[in-house]
Order: sequence, then C-alpha cells, then structure tokens
Amino acid sequence: MSSPKVYVAGKLYEKSEAKVSVFDHGLLYGDGVFEGIRAYNGRVFRLVRHVDRLFDSARAIHLKIPMSPGGMARAIVDTLAANGLVDAYIRVVVTRGSGSLGLDPRKTTDPQVIVITDAIALYPAELYDHGLKIITAGTMRNHPAALNPRVKSLNYLNNIMAKIEATNAGCLEALMLNARGEVAECTGDNIFVVKRGVVSTPSVESGILEGITREAVIELARARGLEVRERPLDRHDVYTADECFLTGTAAEVIPVVMCDGRALGDGAPGPISRDLRSRFHELVRSEPQDPIPPV
Repeated sequence: MSSPKVYVAGKLYEKSEAKVSVFDHGLLYGDGVFEGIRAYNGRVFRLVRHVDRLFDSARAIHLKIPMSPGGMARAIVDTLAANGLVDAYIRVVVTRGSGSLGLDPRKTTDPQVIVITDAIALYPAELYDHGLKIITAGTMRNHPAALNPRVKSLNYLNNIMAKIEATNAGCLEALMLNARGEVAECTGDNIFVVKRGVVSTPSVESGILEGITREAVIELARARGLEVRERPLDRHDVYTADECFLTGTAAEVIPVVMCDGRALGDGAPGPISRDLRSRFHELVRSEPQDPIPPV
C-alpha cells in the first residue's frame, strides 16, 4: 500500500516527508486557521462553503492566504484524488508562516497551506445507536470579544481543556457554556435539543462556530416540517429536553442520552434525532459536489 500524500505549499509529499519549519508561527503561537471537511462517495461535501469559511477565518485574523479560493478548492480535490480516497476526512491548515521568536506577524514569511486526507472515526459506532453521555465543562467558551469563536483558529487550547475534563469524567464530549452561563457548544460539535417537537440550537450570538453540518441539519429539519429555533439556551433546556443531539463534520449527527448524570428524555436516542441522522446520511451520499471556482 502506498504512503499517504500530504499537500504542503503547492506540492505533494510522502507523509514522512511533509514538514514545516519549527519557526512557523502556527506551531509557536497557534497562529493560523483550519477547516475540517468530509468527502463521501468521492465528492467533497459543501466544498465551497468550507473554503469560504476558511478564507473568512483568515481575513478575521489578518492572514493572507497565498492562493485563491478556487486554487484552494482545486488543491483539496486533487489531494483527495492523489490518495485514492472515496470516503475521507480532510484537514486544511493555513499557518502564518515562519518568522522570528516574537509575536509580530509582520516578521513572518511564506504562509504554509497544508491539506491532509485520511479516515476518521470520532466516536465508536455503537454510540450512534445507543447515544453519548456528556458533562458540562468548567472551562468556559472563549469570550467573543477576546477571540471570536467564529474564527476556526489553530489555537484550540480552550476546547482541549474542556475535552480533558470530559475524558477525566469518563465521557467523550463536554458541553461548554459562554460568559453569561448559556449553552454555547461542545468541544468539537454544535448542540441541538428537542422539546415538544420543536428543535432548538444556540444562536451565533451565544458564541458558537457556525457549523456547516449544523447548517445542513437545520435545512433538513425545516424541510421535514419541523420548527427550528436559533436562540439562547441554558442547561435547564438541556436537562429537560425530550431529545438532544450533536452535529459536526467528524461527528456527523450523534444523539446524546445523558448530561451531568441526568438521563435526557427516556434515556435513549429519540425519533427526531434518529430521523435527522438518517436524512443527513442520505444528503451527503446524494448531494453533488460544488463546482470548483475559477483559480
């Protein structure tokens, strides 16, 4: 079996040869942005939306990506093809580039564009059928005035600290609250609750990343005739939900059956969660790949 190929700054390298400088500010300071993307049946899911979000994140931190959105989309598709992958997880990283030991981004050069393609299994398969247990982390979600959560930056320490709390408690995911004590999102996933047939999820104002899987699930729920509300939520809304589920590029749609030791609903995945998971699987297998924008 051939070694995986990794795209770095316009070239494909064997996995063992894919390198960046130890002076890259992406390594030294977490200065950069990334995207997680999925491919199904050889088609990249919502390619243009992911590329647009990557460029929005870069603009927000004053990082100039050294290629056009069309060039980025082409690099993603070509790297996937070079690895012969049909169903895959794709990680796109843009670093600030190498520079001196100091924070000043003006002293960096040559931002690095990296594309990695691989398989991913974020949660064990049985949890999609039986549901996930989560806790509320003591680590608060970044305040939007400090670092806007809509920027998908390389500095994920906030989320990692909450993830450590989850694993120490014997869980695989943790719920994070914002500075007002409202529900924001989990360490790597957006959260939804269902109450009396109404689907609710925290709004952007709650300090969340605007998940692309989240967007797709909202579309699917509304197409099914469900009412979807994007609004502030608190833990009471989670504890008293009839159903709860998480969404994310890697996680897709996974039900939650317990939070902070409390069974949610009847303690099993609910009908709306199961239906939306099924509809999402149908969508990703049938939706055509976006046309690649001009380079």
